[in-house]
Amino acid sequence: MKSLNNYIDHTLLKATATKEDIIKLCEEAKTYQFFSVCVNSCYASLAKDQLKNSNVKVCCVIGFPLGAMSTKAKAYEAKSALNDGADEIDMVMNIGYLKNKDFDSVWKDVEAVKNVMPNNTLKVILETCYLDESEIIKASELAIQGGADFIKTSTGFGTRGASFEDIKLMKSVAKNTTKIKASGGIKDSKTALDYINLGAERLGTSSGIAIIKGETSNSNY
Repeated sequence: MKSLNNYIDHTLLKATATKEDIIKLCEEAKTYQFFSVCVNSCYASLAKDQLKNSNVKVCCVIGFPLGAMSTKAKAYEAKSALNDGADEIDMVMNIGYLKNKDFDSVWKDVEAVKNVMPNNTLKVILETCYLDESEIIKASELAIQGGADFIKTSTGFGTRGASFEDIKLMKSVAKNTTKIKASGGIKDSKTALDYINLGAERLGTSSGIAIIKGETSNSNY
């Protein structure tokens, strides 16, 4: 297994995040050699500048946190973030479309974003807290159909974060062809390792430092 720090997308997505907060996030990511920082797209260029001459990548969220904006808006935001220095994109699936059983619109929404970033990693957030088991399976299938490189559990802004059952369901669809990111509520190293052992290849958390130190965070994400 890789070192635990190499699984972590060090995350700060709250609305009140300031420039100074993002700079601190990037400094922490360099110190602990996390895989990436995950930030809102307005901070893509700042994060990229702070992380130059390091191996830490920049991940930006798109269509966040509701997933309910137009497909054109998501594709444009993704393209803009990439131009500003993002290496990876975490987009939110259109959950309403899924609930409507408008499945073509769901995967085409994902595909439109993947089309502007064929050579970059795209993670699709299912927001599993709003889905039943059959919907988690269907959402996973549609995200993969649309070109997702990862399927991801949660935004951290829903009613709950990841669960072990979510990962098992997603893994049953993804098998070994698409990767899985668990996010939301991962606050200690035991929980992080449990998710990795279930098949998660990336962890989204603001508690990365506590996880690495063997402590328990009181963070909400």
